[in-house]
Amino acid sequence: MTLTVDDAQRYADRFACLADPTRVRLLHIVATHGGEIAVGALADGLGVSQSTCSHHVRRLAGVGFLRVRPDGPATLVSVDPAARAGLPSAADAVLGTVARPAPVTPPPDVPVRAMTEDDWADVRRIYGEGIATRNATFEAEVPSRRTLDAKWLPDHRWVAEVGGRVAGWGAATPVSSRECYAGVAETSIYVAAHARGRGVGKAVLHRQVAAADEGGLWTLQTAIFPENRASIVLHHAAGFRTIGVRERIARHHGVWRDTVLLERRIG
Repeated sequence: MTLTVDDAQRYADRFACLADPTRVRLLHIVATHGGEIAVGALADGLGVSQSTCSHHVRRLAGVGFLRVRPDGPATLVSVDPAARAGLPSAADAVLGTVARPAPVTPPPDVPVRAMTEDDWADVRRIYGEGIATRNATFEAEVPSRRTLDAKWLPDHRWVAEVGGRVAGWGAATPVSSRECYAGVAETSIYVAAHARGRGVGKAVLHRQVAAADEGGLWTLQTAIFPENRASIVLHHAAGFRTIGVRERIARHHGVWRDTVLLERRIG
C-alpha cells in the first residue's frame, strides 16, 4: 500500500515533535504518572520553567500525544489514549511492516478446550465481568445465549480452565455473510475476574490463532479500546498488527470512545 502525502506529513509531524529530548521526557512523565498531572508539577519534574513546559505541552497536544484541560488556575495534562496505538501504527505504516504470525507460548497450567453446552452460564458470567470493567466492549448488557450461539462460529469457541473452573473464553464471529469474506472473522477474548494475571488470555488466544490457521480462516480481526493496553500488547505478540485507530467510533455510557483495529493474516 502506497503511503499518501497527507499521511506522510502527519507521521512526520509526530516524529518531528519527539525529536526534542525534553518533550520525550515530558511525555514519559505524563504517561507513567497515570491520570492527569498539572503543568506546574511537570515543570518541576523536568527542571524547566513553567512557560517552557507549557510550550512543549502545546506542541505535544498539537500532534495528538496529549490532552489538555483547564482546571481553575491550573492546566491539567494527560496522554491521549489514541496516541498509545497511533505511534506504533505510524511506524508500521512508514516501515511497511506486516507482522508474521508468531503464536504466543501458552502457560502449561491453563488448559483450553472446546466450549460445551454446560459452559454457557460461566461464559455469560465472565462476559458480564468484562462489561463491568467498561474497557472490554460497547455492550451494556450480556447478550442472550441464543444471540451468542447464533453469531459465533461453532468450531471456534474455546474455554480455559484454572483449578478446574472456567476462567476465560474466546470466540470468533464472521464479519460478513458474503462468500468472499468466508475466511475473515472478528475475535473476542474474556477473562474471569478471579483469574486475571494468570495467562488465561494468552492461553485462549494461542488456541484461537492455531484453530483459525487449521480451520481456513485467513484473517482474524479485533477492536480493542486504547486504554486496554495489555490486550493490545498480547495481540501484537500473537502476530496481530495495528491497522489504525477508529476515532470516536461509538458512544459508551454517554462518552465517545476510540477503538484500535488490529488484524492477523495467515502466513
